[in-house]
Amino acid sequence: MQPLENIKRVYFLGIGGIGMSALAQFFLQYGVKVFGYDLTPSKITDQLIKMGAVIHFTEQDQLIPDEIDLVILTPAIPKNHKELLWFQEHQIPILKRSEVLGLICESFPTIAVAGTHGKTTTTSMVTHFLRAIHHPTLAFIGGISKNLNSNFLYTKDFQTVVVEADEFDRSFLTLYPKIGIITSVDADHLDIYGEKENLITSFQDFANQIDRNGVLIIAQKIDHLIDHPHKITYGVDDQADFFIKIDKMEPESTHFSICKNMQSDNPVCFHNLHLKAPGVHNLLNSLAAFLAVKELMKLSIAPDHVASCNMIFDSFATWSGVSRRFDYRIVQDDIVYIDDYAHHPEEIKAFLNTLKTIYPTKKSTGIFQPHLFSRTRDFAEEFAQALSLLDEVILLEIYPARELPIKGITSSFLLDLIPNPNKKVVAKDELIPYLKNKKPELLVTIGAGNIDQFVPLIEKEFKKY
Repeated sequence: MQPLENIKRVYFLGIGGIGMSALAQFFLQYGVKVFGYDLTPSKITDQLIKMGAVIHFTEQDQLIPDEIDLVILTPAIPKNHKELLWFQEHQIPILKRSEVLGLICESFPTIAVAGTHGKTTTTSMVTHFLRAIHHPTLAFIGGISKNLNSNFLYTKDFQTVVVEADEFDRSFLTLYPKIGIITSVDADHLDIYGEKENLITSFQDFANQIDRNGVLIIAQKIDHLIDHPHKITYGVDDQADFFIKIDKMEPESTHFSICKNMQSDNPVCFHNLHLKAPGVHNLLNSLAAFLAVKELMKLSIAPDHVASCNMIFDSFATWSGVSRRFDYRIVQDDIVYIDDYAHHPEEIKAFLNTLKTIYPTKKSTGIFQPHLFSRTRDFAEEFAQALSLLDEVILLEIYPARELPIKGITSSFLLDLIPNPNKKVVAKDELIPYLKNKKPELLVTIGAGNIDQFVPLIEKEFKKY
């Protein structure tokens, strides 16, 4: 790829995706002309158009502008896409999003957040903490940070890049960070990796690319799986280098302490911390984020280390969360409605266990849209067990994303495995009438497909404005 300063006109194939749109915003801020295609308009594409991007939504090579210097491609674009074939025929440079991200990061100290779960939340927290200490930052987040109202942060004369490191298609292997975080390595993307052991190998490859003078911050429960010469472990167990103690958990916030293991009976603890999010998983994500920024401060970005730590501790309470991560949409006497992006059994289990802890007496109704035929097939039993934590299960049909159907793998197939008699597959056009008749008291929507389209419809039906 030619140097960034030589790129004047860039074209995105699949510009509306959360990762692609952040990259598009970077080029717009960098003064590059941005063009692109996506399948459907969205809030994201609307915002990009307002920022100056030229976007169309029909697959026509006649709409491609002249003199494109670089094409950036998302894996969701099929190989027979007309515009992709046109670019290939005309020998215009084409790079994957991850490759471009790697090229942007290579000239700056980078914090890369990896893991099969928790990486978006953790990336948003790292970004929030760096803003709290006024450190010039460029950040690419895999979801909408509520503090930024964006998935992207561009600070003039940025000194550090924060990036969500995606294991799908081994994308994170384009990154060579100064500081790496690994939150989890549960089996996922087996359509890519085949076996969990191959997934773990890929995470080890990622760890090998972390600067040897840098640091790997890793969840203690998976510490034994990944090697690096400089590791910091975190967890809930006091054997971790840093661990959390929960003082009080409320429906929408948690009071807790961070403790440092001093290899003695008396760890050093930082008390009276407050996070506006429930669940142990969110506390662990915040601890990983804090440790990453703390390590970065050792690179002399903050002369007053103690003052900077105190500013970060204060900023725990001002982190507002990420859209579609334990996202409260309605809190009323007659109904509580929460939306969540969980699409892997472990994520669903963590989400629903937190839900039961906060609302032990409320009857829970969950609407789940399975994401990918292959994931549904590979983790059918695990999905069934996780969803059985609900009092009532409603399934939408599987969201295919990039996949073709697999014979026998349907939502009805999954439904049969759920050990709960209160379960039903509901068609999309029947969902709102069904809910209206049910009058749920604790309602959740779960999934990574287009289930988010129902959020405003459910709010319209049940929210008292």
